[in-house]
Amino acid sequence: MFDPRAASSRSAPPPRGRVTRFAPSPTGWLHLGHAHSALFAARQATAVPGGRFLLRIEDIDTGRCRPEYDAGLREDLAWLGLTWEEPVRRQSDHLAEHAVALDHLRALGLLYPCFCTRKDIQAEIAASPSAPHGPDGPLYPGTCRALDPAERADRLAAGEPHALRLDMARAEAHADAGGSPALTWHDAGAGSQCARPSLFGDVVLARKDIPTSYHLAVTLDDAAQGVTLVTRGQDLFEATHVHRLLQALLDLPVPEYHHHGLLTDAAGRRLAKRDNARAVRTLREAGVPPADVRAMAGVPDA
Repeated sequence: MFDPRAASSRSAPPPRGRVTRFAPSPTGWLHLGHAHSALFAARQATAVPGGRFLLRIEDIDTGRCRPEYDAGLREDLAWLGLTWEEPVRRQSDHLAEHAVALDHLRALGLLYPCFCTRKDIQAEIAASPSAPHGPDGPLYPGTCRALDPAERADRLAAGEPHALRLDMARAEAHADAGGSPALTWHDAGAGSQCARPSLFGDVVLARKDIPTSYHLAVTLDDAAQGVTLVTRGQDLFEATHVHRLLQALLDLPVPEYHHHGLLTDAAGRRLAKRDNARAVRTLREAGVPPADVRAMAGVPDA
C-alpha cells in the first residue's frame, strides 16, 4: 500500500525558511541556463533565515546519463560558489518508491498499459482530421485506453512491451470525488492557478525502458525531500498542472512554485546542452571568473 507519509519520511522537520532544489539530469555539461536555475534556487533558499538548498540528480534516463556529467556538474556548481546538503538524492536509487506509487494508482484503476509505438501514435494522429494539441504537441489519441480487457490481458501475459498511461478523465474524476476543494497551485509570478491536467491528455507515468517518468518522479521526490518552493524554468509551467493532480491522487503536500524566465542566445533560442560555447565548463577553462559567469547567467552578486 502506498503511504504518503513515507514519501517525506527522510525530510527534516519543517525549517523556518524555504527548501529549494536544483535537479539536473547528467546528460551533458551545464550551460548558463542551468547556472541561472541553480543560482536562482539557492538565492530563494537563503532569502529567509533557515532556508535549505538541495541538489538532486535526475538520472532515470539511463541511456543518456553519464558519470562524467554527474561529476562535472558538481564541479561546476561548486566553482560557481554553491553549496548543498549531503547526501545528494539520486532518482535511480528510489525506483522502488516510484513503483509503490504506480501500484497505488493502478489499484485505483487510474492506469492502463499502452502498447503503441511512436510510429503507431503518429499514424493515428495523422489520420485524425482534428487531433487535439497540448503543451507538448498532439495528445495521445487514447488507442489503448479502449482495448478489450481480454486482449489487454493476453498482451500483458505475452510480455508485450508497453508504457503505463494515466487515464486522465478517470484521474480527474477520482480527485473530484475525494471531496477536496478545486485543485489549485500558486506561482510567485502568475499567482493562483486552477490545475488543468487534461491539457496533457493521458500522460505516460512509466515506460518499458524507464520504470518511472519525469512527472511522477519529480512529484514524489519533491515531497520526499520536503521541498517547499519549487523553482524551475518557465518551460515547465504547464507541467505543474499534472504534478498538482498527482499530489492530490497520492495525498502529497503542495509546495509553492516560482517559474523563472529562460536564458536565450542572440537569436532568441533557449540555451541547450549542445551549445558548448555557453557551457560553464568551457567558460571556466577559458579563465572567466566565477563572478563574471554568475553575471552572465543573470544572477549577479549583490
